[in-house]
Amino acid sequence: MAGQMRLYYNPKSRAATARWMLEEVGARYDLVHLDFEAGENRKPDFLAVNPMGKLPTLVLEDGTVLTETPAIVAWLADAFPDAGLAPPVGSPARGRYYRWLMFNGSCLEPAAIEKLMRKDAAPLPKVSVGWGSYDDVVDTLEGALGQGPYLLGERFSAADLMIGSTLAWLAMFGAPRISESTLIQEYVERITDREARRRAQED
Repeated sequence: MAGQMRLYYNPKSRAATARWMLEEVGARYDLVHLDFEAGENRKPDFLAVNPMGKLPTLVLEDGTVLTETPAIVAWLADAFPDAGLAPPVGSPARGRYYRWLMFNGSCLEPAAIEKLMRKDAAPLPKVSVGWGSYDDVVDTLEGALGQGPYLLGERFSAADLMIGSTLAWLAMFGAPRISESTLIQEYVERITDREARRRAQED
């Protein structure tokens, strides 16, 4: 795919995941660093690109703006098929891939944020939230990883990039059960040892 994309970026944001994906697929892109402390993500020039003032924001070569990490990751996987990060459309594996790609934002992140930020509050009712409970989420991940080494079996995919990057972040912030789980820690080490991720951490 020809052309140069532009990623609005701060290494302490979910844009780190988008940059990792750009490196995985071998895309050509420019980084636009935004300083959160200086409020650059709330200035009019950036809000004109993404009114939410959030990262990641990826501008494609034709000016199309993509936001939301799963959307960016999924688009890049399809736009660069030679990278082999998504199963064929219509295959059973594609269905499982979608499941885990979306599991991150619908279950893993919100369950973890509830656990970390509402420590003294009663858990939200399981029947009212899409993730059920934090323990349900961790149990489900451990069950899948027990069949590993990746979420789709032997094949690393963009879904692993999404889930793996979030698990690494949760371990860093001391989320319960993440660092204590051998299955999860071995998975995180496997995922984060990729050359593309190391490149994505360079400034």
